[in-house]
Amino acid sequence: MEKLKFEICHEEARERIDKYLTCKLGVEYSRVYAKFLIDNGYVLVNEKKIKPNYSVKENDTVSVTLFSPPGVLELEPENIPLNIIYEDECVIVINKPAGLVVHPGAGNKNGTLVNALLHYLGHLPESDNELRPGIVHRLDKDTSGVMVVAKNLKALRSLSKQFQERQIKKSYLALVKGRVEIDNGTINAPIARHKENRKKMEVDYDGGKSAHTVYHVLKRFDLFTFIRVDLLTGRTHQVRVHMTHISHSILGDLRYGGDPRFPRQALHAERLGFTHPDTGKYMEFTAPLAEDMLEIVRKGKF
Repeated sequence: MEKLKFEICHEEARERIDKYLTCKLGVEYSRVYAKFLIDNGYVLVNEKKIKPNYSVKENDTVSVTLFSPPGVLELEPENIPLNIIYEDECVIVINKPAGLVVHPGAGNKNGTLVNALLHYLGHLPESDNELRPGIVHRLDKDTSGVMVVAKNLKALRSLSKQFQERQIKKSYLALVKGRVEIDNGTINAPIARHKENRKKMEVDYDGGKSAHTVYHVLKRFDLFTFIRVDLLTGRTHQVRVHMTHISHSILGDLRYGGDPRFPRQALHAERLGFTHPDTGKYMEFTAPLAEDMLEIVRKGKF
């Protein structure tokens, strides 16, 4: 590990920080690697975290914690079993189990879905983050269910655009705390990063991004309710934050006040629909409810 510090001169001003670092650090350090450093807080400008599209200003002080060589970030294929729902030359659709992290991050290099896919496929297309090849969306570690991964660059671009333009259909099943009395409800509440705990999100009517959730009660029990949730937007932790907002946190979701008697957040991505990147046809895939959640529904109790 090496710590570097740079002062921005007049000629360097107005350059994007990721491009600036790529030029400053040398050819062995890619722009993707620079983005990794920025995204994970290893680059500070005037002692503050910034985004990769930040434009440096004259007299800015740029501090970099550099990991050398960057090859430590190379991903290793791992023989981890995959539950494949569908596969063709463009996409692969997976039923992700709870407990499996989607992609590596700082301090978490192995044992992820990406490692498993690299072993199975041999290659995934580069995204804007070298630790997330082929990944166009993600599920939290403890969320189970259906995911799509791009197998080539065309699919990566097409699916990414569909997610950005809200053309993807997503439906979840969840077990939430308490009895939800309204059979069908909507939650339209903007979401932003939590002001104090940066690992959480929260409803923020002043500075949040629009977020729209529709839910339907499937079955009520004494202590919890089984619901289906349709997302009309795709904000981070949207289902978890919105259900907490109406006082019905997801069971096992300790970060947002869920009942700890369920061993993980009781959230399952049941359905995913998208337009195929090559054929242009709409496709929809489902993953059966995870066994641990199904058992609770059958019993009607923890």
